[in-house]
Amino acid sequence: MDIMTELRNNILGKGIKIVLPEGNDRRVVLAASVLARSNMVTPIVLGNHEEILATVEEAGGFPLTGCIIIDPEKYDKIEEMITEFVAVRKGKIDEAGARELVKNVNYFGTMLVHMGLADGLVSGAVHSTGDTVRPALQIIKTKPGVTKTFGYFAMLKEAKRRYIFADCAINPDPTSSDLAEFAIGSAEAARMFNIDPKVALLSFSSYGSAKTPSTEKVVEAKKILDSMENLNFEYDGELQFDAALVENVGKLKAPESKVAGQANVFVFPDLNSGNIGYKIAQRLGGYEAVGPILAGLNKPVNDLSRGCTADDVYNTVVITANQALSAM
Repeated sequence: MDIMTELRNNILGKGIKIVLPEGNDRRVVLAASVLARSNMVTPIVLGNHEEILATVEEAGGFPLTGCIIIDPEKYDKIEEMITEFVAVRKGKIDEAGARELVKNVNYFGTMLVHMGLADGLVSGAVHSTGDTVRPALQIIKTKPGVTKTFGYFAMLKEAKRRYIFADCAINPDPTSSDLAEFAIGSAEAARMFNIDPKVALLSFSSYGSAKTPSTEKVVEAKKILDSMENLNFEYDGELQFDAALVENVGKLKAPESKVAGQANVFVFPDLNSGNIGYKIAQRLGGYEAVGPILAGLNKPVNDLSRGCTADDVYNTVVITANQALSAM
């Protein structure tokens, strides 16, 4: 059984509600139709009802049975939403500003999640990452003790070849504290994909083979993890990628490490290396790159690529629903 089948089975019939703000996009409504008909989730599709039906018709026609369609301009609880929006922003926006922002489907959808009317949100088919993430950071916010959200990819190839790559999407130059947080969050994410996490803090150096400010940042991240109690996963660093992944290289470069040569979760030292790394694995290594999946938020919100397919939308919703399920 592959991991996506496992994730689908986890949520089947659970009635998890996921907001899809981009109801005027054919890829989104097609994915919503399949998800609803297969009883995976209850999609909440946002947009003008007639425009959504027109989009469905242009895409070839298929049922939206089981989907909830909400037109933000006709929403009967809009005043309650605006009041709550002002309250959650704690003086950073007034009623007039909130009224204007909830006209934006991403803010409206995020408020549905915040108010407990939905369990998660998936957007980005036609919106930028900032348009998707900004409302989540302002309204849903990060979990207690977490200072930054980050984006990871599940790298999948065949049933048993599963890895987590982070951060590949959000933070250009994370600090040592950030990297330690990403290690913890990535280990937690790995378990959703049935990976027993062994976390490598990556660098171009292994165990002091080079010493620069960038390698010392990774060394310091490992020290921060060492100072924490009750961590329930193995980790090590700084490690080069080959030392982290390949057993004989790991034994040579870091013979006492419990992670070298066995790592399955890779925390990159910066966004440059993370983004480049996952794309090399995807394009040259033939791995399926599922993500970016956002970690660290109180409730799940995930971002699509604007070049996504309906299958990408479907898979991202399945993952988002699993994140919601694990938080229940």
